[in-house]
Amino acid sequence: MKVHLNKDESGYKIFLYIFYICGFIMLSITVYGIYGMTEQWMKNGTYVMGEILEKTEFPTAHFAKLTSWLFFSSIIGWYCVTRIGWKRTVQVPSWQITLVQLMMASLAAITLYEVIYNFVVLDAQITAGIVNGKVPDIDSLTIAYPDPTRPWNLNFATKMFLAAFVISSHALYLSTRPRKKADEL
Repeated sequence: MKVHLNKDESGYKIFLYIFYICGFIMLSITVYGIYGMTEQWMKNGTYVMGEILEKTEFPTAHFAKLTSWLFFSSIIGWYCVTRIGWKRTVQVPSWQITLVQLMMASLAAITLYEVIYNFVVLDAQITAGIVNGKVPDIDSLTIAYPDPTRPWNLNFATKMFLAAFVISSHALYLSTRPRKKADEL
């Protein structure tokens, strides 16, 4: 597998088009989510972060939820960016790369904690529901954290923090690899 792509190669264009598709998907889902939360806020005076995305299935009922599409497109979009934008990192000074590495290590640690925390809370709520004799609606489980007036949907939170963990870990990995020099391009 060729590691570095140049603009004149067909693979570069494929990654570029896939990135644009992923960007469109992410932007569309985000706008829809903000619209749905605003509607919920106007109607009830409160909202559940990510609930509208977890309740909406696309393109048909019983297919993928919008949170799954957002999760998938953000990871694939990030991978495409790393394949088409590698040349821009060659000119970055090493002290800036060091700062990026520290930020990515911090972000990876924080998002890993959040994934584990949300997953444990999700499992606990599912187990508590089963103990009481009925399986809860997993897509509706929420946590009133960090703000009790604005709870998060646990599936949404787990998927988004998992995507952030994968992306930040991959960015940390890429930033520690040996880089080409500008004269080698």
